[in-house]
Order: sequence, then C-alpha cells, then structure tokens
Amino acid sequence: MTTEGMHMTQPHPRRSVLLTAAAALAVAGPLISAPPTSAATPTAAEVSPYAAQTIDNIGASGAWWVNDLKNFDPKVQAKVAKLLFSADGLDLSNYRYNIGGGGTGVTYAPRAPEDFLNDDGTYDWSKDKAGRTFLYYAAKYGVEDLVAFVNSAPAQWKTNDKSCGGYLKTENEQDFAKYVADVTDHFAKQGVKFDYISPFNEPTNSFDSCGQEGMLVPVDQRDDIVRALGAEQDARHQRTSIIADESSSTVGFNTELPQWISQPDTAQYVSKLAHHTYNNPGDDQRAKIYETSKSVGKQSWSTEICCFGKGGTGWAQEYDPTIDGGLNLSRIIYKDFATAHDSAFQWWVALSEMIGSDPLAKNDEGWNDGLIYYDPNYATNGNQTLYYTKRYYALGQYSKFVKPGSVAHNVTDAPDGVEVSSYDKDGKWVVVVNNHNTTDTALNLHFNSKTPVRASKAVRTSATEEWANVAKPSVSGGTASATLPARSITTYVFDQKGHGSSAVTGALQGKQSGKCLTADTSGAAINTCTGEDVQSWSYDRKGALKGAGGYLTAGSSGLATSAEFTGDATQRWLLNSNGQIVSEASGQCLDVGGQATTDGSKVGLWTCNGGTNQAWFRQ
Repeated sequence: MTTEGMHMTQPHPRRSVLLTAAAALAVAGPLISAPPTSAATPTAAEVSPYAAQTIDNIGASGAWWVNDLKNFDPKVQAKVAKLLFSADGLDLSNYRYNIGGGGTGVTYAPRAPEDFLNDDGTYDWSKDKAGRTFLYYAAKYGVEDLVAFVNSAPAQWKTNDKSCGGYLKTENEQDFAKYVADVTDHFAKQGVKFDYISPFNEPTNSFDSCGQEGMLVPVDQRDDIVRALGAEQDARHQRTSIIADESSSTVGFNTELPQWISQPDTAQYVSKLAHHTYNNPGDDQRAKIYETSKSVGKQSWSTEICCFGKGGTGWAQEYDPTIDGGLNLSRIIYKDFATAHDSAFQWWVALSEMIGSDPLAKNDEGWNDGLIYYDPNYATNGNQTLYYTKRYYALGQYSKFVKPGSVAHNVTDAPDGVEVSSYDKDGKWVVVVNNHNTTDTALNLHFNSKTPVRASKAVRTSATEEWANVAKPSVSGGTASATLPARSITTYVFDQKGHGSSAVTGALQGKQSGKCLTADTSGAAINTCTGEDVQSWSYDRKGALKGAGGYLTAGSSGLATSAEFTGDATQRWLLNSNGQIVSEASGQCLDVGGQATTDGSKVGLWTCNGGTNQAWFRQ
C-alpha cells in the first residue's frame, strides 16, 4: 500500500562448528551453517529435524486493479481469476479484499473504491461491483483464507471528511465497528465468509496527498478500534478473526504493537500479528519480529510488500519483469519464513498498470508493484493484453506447492549464494531453492530422517523457464543431489515413506570468537574447541539441544543445563540458516556477552541483532 509514494514522486501513466561426536550420537549432519568464508569442501545442507512454524497461507491483494478490470471483457476477468486462484495458476491460499472507504477526495480513480454506506445509514450492496467480482471468484475457486482489510473508514466518520488522510473520530469508533461487522455479515449471507478482518492498514502513513485511500491511527487508538470490533463480532457470534496492525515497517511493528496490544481486554480479539517490510529489514529486524510475537503469544504474518528494484530488495522505482525481480521476491519470502518465522506471506497488488515505457523490459518509469500487468491506456487503445513477470512465477514456486498446514523446517549449511527452505505436509517434503549465483551451483540436501525419501517432482523458473518441469534430483542415503542453474528458483517435491527423524550432533563454534559452546548446571560459556565430548551437542526433532551436562535451558537466571527435558519452550531452540540459535521461549538469540573472545566468557540470551557474536557455525 505504500505505493502511495510512487504517486508523490512520479506521475502515473494515466491516471553459522561441528566436530565428530561420540559413537553413541551418530552424526547425521551439521547443526548449522558453515561461515560464508569457509574454504572447506561444502557438506550437505541439512533439513532441521525440528519444525519451526506452520504455514497458514500465501496470497496477494485485490486492491485497486479491480477497479480497472471491471471494464475488461468478462473472458479476460475469468482468465485473471484462473491465473490467480486455480491449480493451473498461482493457486493462492489467501486473497485480500479491500473494504473501500468511498474514495472521497482521492484524486486517482482506480484507488477510490466504493463503500456500501448511504448518507442515511442504509446500505447499497450493489456497490463495489469491481471488488465483489474477484472476491466471488476467489471464493468460487476455494481460496482457503479470505481477508477483508480497510484502508480508510467512510469519510463521514473521518476528521477531515475524506477517504485519505485524517483520523477516525473517537465518537465514531463504534459506528465503524458496526459497519465492518455489517459488511462481514452481508458477505457471509452471500456464501462468502471472511476468515480474517484487518480494521486499519499502515496506521502511521497519512496518505494525505490523496493518491489513494488511507487514514492515520495513533497507537493509543488501535486497541480501542480492535476492542470495539471484537466486542461487536462477539455480540453477533461472528467468527471472523482480527489481524493487526499492518505497520508499514518492522521497526514500527516491533516498537508500537506491544504498546497497544498490552492494553486490557485487547489481545483476546487478535488472532494474528500483521506487519509489512517496506523498510527492507535485515536479519536483525526480521528476528525481532519473532521476539515481538513471542512476547505477546501470537503468530506473525507478513502481509504486504512490493516495489523493490535496482538489484536489491529495498524500495526503488523500477519496472522489472525479469528473473532478477523474481529472485528478489523469492529472497524476501525465504527470509520472512526462515528468519522472521512468519506463518504467512502476502504480496501487495496481484495486478498493476505501472508498466512504464515497456511492458516487456526493465525500465525506470514503471513500478514493481504487481505480478501481472495491463496497459494503463486500455480505455483508449482497446489493449487488454496481460503481461506476466517472473515475480508471478516466483510466487508460484511457493504458492502452488506450500499449502496451508505445511510445516516449515529450517535448512542450514547451504552453499554460498543459495537459499533453501523446506516444508513438510502429509508425507511430502516441498523444498524451494534460490540460486542467486551467476554460475551453476551444486546442492546436496540431507533429510534428517530414518525413513526413505524419493524425489517425485521438480519445477523451475529461470531467465528462460517458467514453472518448467525439470530433471528430478538423485537421492541416496537420505541426501538429494542436484545442480542448480544460474539465477534460478527450483521447487522440489519429495515423497517420504513412513515418518521419523534422527538427531543432528556436533560442536557449536562462535563465528566471532572461534570458541566452542560449553554448558553445565552453573551456566554457559565459550572455550577453546578441543573436539572432546563435553563440547558435543545433539539437536533433535523436539527442538532440544542436549550436551554432556544435559539439556540447554533458558532459565530466569540465565542459561544452564537441566537433566530432564520437560518440553517447555525454555528448552526448545530454532537453528536459523544465518547461524542464529533462537530460544522459542523469548525469541532471543544465543549471545556471547560483550562480544568477548576469551575462554570462560559467558553466553546468554540477547535480542537478535545480526552480530557475529550471535552466529554459531561448523568448525
């Protein structure tokens, strides 16, 4: 939604070490990643035996473009629906429907959606035919999660009487809650049940330039709106869950959400925590999302991103339909799932008219806000051609295969320039691999399983391929081997016969100190790596880290070992691909205090910051 910025600056066309363990702990693979600078022969990347999070959905937004597509031939509309929702297309498991605010004062017509409210307080449900058309298509195709989201309340309840800028008046918060609940009720009666509602979006963006709808929602008003809507829904026995607060940056989310959700009687109404990533967050900020989520006992979703370019994932004006843009999108999804441990990824607008000067090539006049594009001048030239980008196919490398209920397992020790994510569901593994290298790269991937694994499918998008069926990897002894073409995204599907997994064992060496992790009942520290069993750790499918002294436990007085595993979150750990070892209880990272390097230096928990004193790698 922060594509508002593109109209402020540019006119629119129209409108982480492991040692060999004792024989009793058979080595199944490395615990976590080798440092990028390692010159040793690469070992197999390791699929974690422990599940990180369950994926809820992957989707995109139906804001704005629907207001153009309503003018297209019904056959083209049907084609778009098939491209987004069918098994032959993206097979999205989430679709975001925009409850319009009436468009009052908005200067760009496609971003001025109709609301259903009449001046006398009655409703006209024939309005917003554009939005309803594709919402009904999403429901017809069986999209698993339908989300209704609000950019602005109707203008009559705003401080500036506009659908852009301004605030929701305090005295109208209950009116707004009733309106949203009425909309939810109406669509439910039409056979379209919203699974989630987001009552405000990017609450610190004023959008007062009026290129689109939007409204400011101060931190101290967010809990009021959530409680009002939650109570209204409860009174009606509605089961639509609330997601919030859709902050445009991870910084805003991490600093502001804990303030309002901690207010009395608020958290009970919030199902999922929603954030955007327009600040192009590093691993520190993404890891902080996980910590924030743990602190309030909720799961996070990444609900909006677009508009990166110029070779990176940061905000930039560019139209790029090539594999470069596709790989950048795939990298964002990978990091949101593997580091933030989000349970959902939702792209911004599914379609866009921002093609700039050439729909088939990179240019500086357009924007990377869509997956599919159309001609902004369709009304005058009659062109209703759809232009596909590699971002469309990149998202499909996930959405077509990683379905709701899939369980994410971190993958460590991937080759340089390669990102690997894995998902387990119903006896199948889905593995998505990004090769950012400009040369072909070998990948060996070890499944930490006691049962056989067989490759059944391989699909690739590259500079020359789009969801192409390609050669399946060979599998031997639980290790899959393949060569990844340069600049490509490949999805592998593996069948697993039976269930079960074995522990991964070895020593943990700090990247900064070069020393190995040791721990006993008195605490944890780093010491010179000796290869002795006292420095060996076993990581299993329960998320436990077991050493010679027992299970690593995050107690109230710091880290120590415990003789028994209770299953409590204080004894469960995530081994991230970037070397972070994260406590499931707090979301904080295993940290060498003061960045010390001497023997006996204490190891504790600290907010993940991306520092090398928080990275643990194979020796």
